[in-house]
Amino acid sequence: MTKKILCIFALFCFLTTFHSYSFYSYFPIWNDTNLLETNSSASNDFISLESESAILIEQTTGEILFEKNCHKKLRPASVTKIMSLILIMEALDRGDISLETQISCSEKASSMGGSQIWLDNKETLTVNDMLKAICVNSANDCVVAMAEYIAGSEEAFVQMMNDKAKEIGMKNTIFYNSSGLDNTTQGNLSTTYDMALLTKY
Repeated sequence: MTKKILCIFALFCFLTTFHSYSFYSYFPIWNDTNLLETNSSASNDFISLESESAILIEQTTGEILFEKNCHKKLRPASVTKIMSLILIMEALDRGDISLETQISCSEKASSMGGSQIWLDNKETLTVNDMLKAICVNSANDCVVAMAEYIAGSEEAFVQMMNDKAKEIGMKNTIFYNSSGLDNTTQGNLSTTYDMALLTKY
């Protein structure tokens, strides 16, 4: 059941949460069709893309059907939340939390900025509502609150994210925060290839 929920949430993340970021720099196949042009003069490329990097894989086998600079390191922005959601779902599977678990909001979580639902540190939300806010509104305050609840601190949760990235084989990815918010000089880095591994997982 949680795998189905995660698939739905992942789709919501991809389709609804990247209004503040250069989403199509990472997943240009979904961009305006004007960017997809037949390129008859190219020997290796059957389409011409304006984005820096792209990848298209077969979901079950992982076979690369198309790629452009797929190992180039870029900022994943809120696509980072896919990894955070996986760890939340795995905590649900283990029984560490339930959809009804009440999650409080720390001062740090409430002060995240960027996309958020303006959580106050005096209120709590259920995991179910936190997940909706993360997926539909890309809520940075909610993902940090969840990270702190599951791991004790966002820093410990980020270590879990990096451990999971290694487990999946994401060799060119490093996470410094759970939200993807680039408000420091040390922002998250990944590649379209690694993100394809993540979404396949």
